[in-house]
Amino acid sequence: MSQAVATPNSITSLTGLLIPLADRTLLLPNVVVAELIPYRTPQVTPGMPDWFLGQVAWRDLRLPLLSFEAASTGRPHAAGMGARVAVLNAAGGRSHVKFIALLVQGIPRSIKLGADLARSDAELAAFEQGAASVAGEVVKIPDLEALEQLLADAELI
Repeated sequence: MSQAVATPNSITSLTGLLIPLADRTLLLPNVVVAELIPYRTPQVTPGMPDWFLGQVAWRDLRLPLLSFEAASTGRPHAAGMGARVAVLNAAGGRSHVKFIALLVQGIPRSIKLGADLARSDAELAAFEQGAASVAGEVVKIPDLEALEQLLADAELI
């Protein structure tokens, strides 16, 4: 039995999502996003870090809602007029954590990514593992496992 192995030369394109935040755009594979839901005021617990916005209800679950901007720069951003919540599939391998929620500032855009995707030398903030240039715009690639670890370290998951 033979196995096909994906190599950089054999991948023609991937579908990604451009996720708008208050101060940058994130690039995620579309399979990471389970659902985009309207912004809901989270259940807040006093004394939490600025990046933890509270718990948000989704499909009979309570998910930790975080602000990527506050986690990466320490500067919180309030939910704007077009705020939404992206429910993300958890990436950290914890059996009890299936999803986390991320505050986004608009509607993500789908994009086909091919071999022409260019890396960018843009400066990276905490929780960013890379940058790319997409249609002339610098987008950041988040480290979702590190975000999940941040939640775990704060005992929020």
